[in-house]
Amino acid sequence: MRRFYAGGGPQQNGSVTLGVDETRHIRDVLRLRIGEEIAVFDGLGREFAARIDEILKKETRLTVIREIDPAAPESNLDLTLAAALLKSEKFDLVVQKAVELGVTRLIPLATRRTDVKLKDAGKRVERWRKIALEASKQCGRACLMDVAEPQEFAEFCRSRNGESGVILFAERSGSLFSEINALPKMTAVTGPEGGWDDAELELAKNVGFSLITLGGRILRAETAAVSIVSILQHRFGDLN
Repeated sequence: MRRFYAGGGPQQNGSVTLGVDETRHIRDVLRLRIGEEIAVFDGLGREFAARIDEILKKETRLTVIREIDPAAPESNLDLTLAAALLKSEKFDLVVQKAVELGVTRLIPLATRRTDVKLKDAGKRVERWRKIALEASKQCGRACLMDVAEPQEFAEFCRSRNGESGVILFAERSGSLFSEINALPKMTAVTGPEGGWDDAELELAKNVGFSLITLGGRILRAETAAVSIVSILQHRFGDLN
């Protein structure tokens, strides 16, 4: 079945209303008709089979038939990806793949060597959230990945001071991956294209982050973010 997003899920009477964007897709792109059955998810983990009752200009009204299992169950690992900002389509790729790989929340970071200004990144948040929504629809997840407002790396460090399970991946000065302990909730921190500044690595150590270096292989920043999430899901989550 075609999948659509209905924030908040069904009402008490079993009805669901889709917004203008989903309605446009139903009416103008897919040309679905009244009486057809589709799947709707609420972004919080629940999914339903529903029947189209009415297609209007700005909304579509549905009746829930039954609750169904999402095509892609959520990982048992509550994984946050705090990724340094990258230019345009590179960070778009990180957002999309993070959803596909089961990341719970994404935090864009402004570091000393990022080429994207924090003010400019703030204007792209809604775009990233739309990418996350579309990726959820395509990959079968019923939970929407939370995309946080961008923040400075120093602010992020202060907010996570002393928190367990925060792992910063660096091209130098780190320990072996085998030293990571399994936890139900983890945060992976990945750097910018220019790498981490020495002062940033020192700050991360001071607030209790675990620094890890993955051997000598050199990866692009977007590749590193996707690869690290994949490794963590394979090692501690459900990608096995």
